[in-house]
Amino acid sequence: MARADDSKLNDLEDRTFEFAKASRMFVKKLRRAIANIEDAKQFIRASGSIGANYIEANESIGKKDFVMKIETCRREAKESGIVCACSIVMANSSQREQSC
Repeated sequence: MARADDSKLNDLEDRTFEFAKASRMFVKKLRRAIANIEDAKQFIRASGSIGANYIEANESIGKKDFVMKIETCRREAKESGIVCACSIVMANSSQREQSC
Protein backbone atom coordinates (compact mmCIF):
# COMPACT_ATOMS: atom_id res chain seq x y z
CA MET A 1 0.00 0.00 0.00
CA ALA A 2 2.89 2.37 0.63
CA ARG A 3 3.86 2.14 -3.03
CA ALA A 4 0.44 3.37 -4.16
CA ASP A 5 0.72 6.31 -1.77
CA ASP A 6 4.25 7.07 -3.00
CA SER A 7 3.14 7.07 -6.64
CA LYS A 8 0.27 9.43 -5.84
CA LEU A 9 2.63 11.66 -3.90
CA ASN A 10 5.12 11.78 -6.73
CA ASP A 11 2.36 12.27 -9.27
CA LEU A 12 1.19 15.49 -7.64
CA GLU A 13 4.75 16.68 -7.18
CA ASP A 14 5.38 15.98 -10.86
CA ARG A 15 2.18 17.75 -11.91
CA THR A 16 2.96 20.85 -9.85
CA PHE A 17 6.44 20.91 -11.41
CA GLU A 18 4.93 20.62 -14.90
CA PHE A 19 2.51 23.44 -14.05
CA ALA A 20 5.40 25.68 -13.00
CA LYS A 21 7.23 24.91 -16.26
CA ALA A 22 4.09 25.53 -18.35
CA SER A 23 3.52 28.79 -16.47
CA ARG A 24 6.96 30.00 -17.46
CA MET A 25 6.34 29.08 -21.10
CA PHE A 26 3.05 31.01 -20.99
CA VAL A 27 4.79 34.09 -19.58
CA LYS A 28 7.39 34.02 -22.36
CA LYS A 29 4.55 34.40 -24.89
CA LEU A 30 3.08 37.51 -23.25
CA ARG A 31 3.57 40.95 -24.75
CA ARG A 32 6.14 43.05 -22.90
CA ALA A 33 4.11 45.71 -21.11
CA ILE A 34 4.44 47.18 -17.65
CA ALA A 35 1.28 45.49 -16.36
CA ASN A 36 2.26 42.16 -17.89
CA ILE A 37 5.74 42.28 -16.37
CA GLU A 38 4.42 42.80 -12.83
CA ASP A 39 1.68 40.19 -13.28
CA ALA A 40 4.19 37.75 -14.78
CA LYS A 41 6.53 38.12 -11.82
CA GLN A 42 3.72 37.37 -9.38
CA PHE A 43 2.41 34.50 -11.52
CA ILE A 44 5.84 32.86 -11.72
CA ARG A 45 6.34 33.15 -7.96
CA ALA A 46 2.91 31.72 -7.17
CA SER A 47 3.11 28.89 -9.71
CA GLY A 48 6.46 27.71 -8.38
CA SER A 49 5.35 28.08 -4.80
CA ILE A 50 2.56 25.54 -5.21
CA GLY A 51 4.96 22.64 -5.74
CA ALA A 52 7.44 23.87 -3.15
CA ASN A 53 4.76 24.11 -0.49
CA TYR A 54 3.36 20.71 -1.45
CA ILE A 55 6.78 19.13 -0.95
CA GLU A 56 7.06 20.87 2.42
CA ALA A 57 3.59 19.63 3.37
CA ASN A 58 4.63 16.05 2.70
CA GLU A 59 7.61 16.52 4.97
CA SER A 60 5.52 18.11 7.72
CA ILE A 61 5.99 17.19 11.35
CA GLY A 62 2.32 16.80 12.19
CA LYS A 63 -1.22 16.96 10.89
CA LYS A 64 -1.71 20.66 11.71
CA ASP A 65 1.52 21.56 9.93
CA PHE A 66 0.46 19.46 6.93
CA VAL A 67 -2.96 21.12 6.73
CA MET A 68 -1.45 24.60 7.03
CA LYS A 69 0.99 23.94 4.17
CA ILE A 70 -1.69 22.40 1.97
CA GLU A 71 -3.82 25.51 2.58
CA THR A 72 -0.86 27.60 1.43
CA CYS A 73 -0.71 25.48 -1.75
CA ARG A 74 -4.40 26.12 -2.29
CA ARG A 75 -4.01 29.88 -1.88
CA GLU A 76 -1.05 29.97 -4.27
CA ALA A 77 -3.03 27.96 -6.84
CA LYS A 78 -5.92 30.42 -6.59
CA GLU A 79 -3.54 33.35 -6.93
CA SER A 80 -1.93 31.78 -10.00
CA GLY A 81 -5.35 31.36 -11.59
CA ILE A 82 -6.37 34.94 -10.92
CA VAL A 83 -3.14 36.45 -12.24
CA CYS A 84 -3.22 34.16 -15.29
CA ALA A 85 -6.81 35.13 -16.05
CA CYS A 86 -5.93 38.83 -15.76
CA SER A 87 -3.00 38.37 -18.14
CA ILE A 88 -5.21 36.62 -20.70
CA VAL A 89 -7.85 39.36 -20.48
CA MET A 90 -5.20 42.05 -20.91
CA ALA A 91 -3.65 40.21 -23.86
CA ASN A 92 -7.03 39.86 -25.57
CA SER A 93 -7.92 43.51 -25.03
CA SER A 94 -4.51 44.61 -26.41
CA GLN A 95 -5.06 42.52 -29.54
CA ARG A 96 -8.48 44.07 -30.07
CA GLU A 97 -7.07 47.59 -29.72
CA GLN A 98 -4.31 46.87 -32.23
CA SER A 99 -6.74 45.48 -34.82
CA CYS A 100 -9.02 48.57 -34.73
